Amino acid sequence: MDQQDFDSLLPQLRLTRRDFIATTLGGGFALAVQPIMAQTVIQTDSEGLSAGFMQIPVADGMLEVYRAAPAQGRKLPTVLVISEIFGVHAYIQDVCRRLAKLGYLALAPNLFARQGDPAKYGSAPEIHANVISKVPDAQVKADLDALSAWAAHNGGDAGRLAITGFCWGGRITWLYANHNPAIKAGVAWYGRLRGDVRANTPRHPLDQADNMQAPVLGLYGGQDQGIPNADVDAMNAMLKAAGGKSYIHVYADAPHAFHADYRPNYRAAEARDGWQRMLAWLKQHGV
Repeated sequence: MDQQDFDSLLPQLRLTRRDFIATTLGGGFALAVQPIMAQTVIQTDSEGLSAGFMQIPVADGMLEVYRAAPAQGRKLPTVLVISEIFGVHAYIQDVCRRLAKLGYLALAPNLFARQGDPAKYGSAPEIHANVISKVPDAQVKADLDALSAWAAHNGGDAGRLAITGFCWGGRITWLYANHNPAIKAGVAWYGRLRGDVRANTPRHPLDQADNMQAPVLGLYGGQDQGIPNADVDAMNAMLKAAGGKSYIHVYADAPHAFHADYRPNYRAAEARDGWQRMLAWLKQHGV
């Protein structure tokens, strides 16, 4: 698969304020992240793609998934895209289309549907209290198992399966890369590494750093107020001691969510560099 340079895509992805009305754009984003930083939002069109929501069967019903892929092609390298706590809103959908433009089958599942809709809550604490705290890791892994199996029979290549995720999805990326032996590589964007041990969250990335199965690249901000540098250092030390096939790259001056182009935290240079590192990591590991 040709690896197009992300910079070459920017002219067709980036829109100015004149190109859209911010209030209209905001309709595709979760309530808790309003107002949108409209001047920096990247929008990727669907030209040449098959993109949209669909449903796939899982153990207890149907799972909603945003799918983006080249309109033509089969046995595509596949990336599971795991959202932040805000769900599969416009930003996550756009990430899928960016990957699809590069030849991937990108799949972003709605992993919170049974517990609630994070898009309707006005703040992150409300989302955590009403939705996220009720989502069991076991449920998430089972849904991703079903999605991985579905992809292998619906345009994806079972031998080229990867996962990436942002914030909450970054934590899931670490966990799922250690759960599914079919995962060839993972890229975790600023996912929490340590947490309380509860029924729904019995293990965290630091609990398994000494026994990672698939190689994971972590992309973290040195100014992240929610993920202590000490946790990142501890994770990196454990990964190195275990053989070093996974590691965390730290952007010293970047805050949390530096890839999220719709938020004030967005840092264009670090986001662009991280995207290139992600593509190189996937290519290095055969995805």
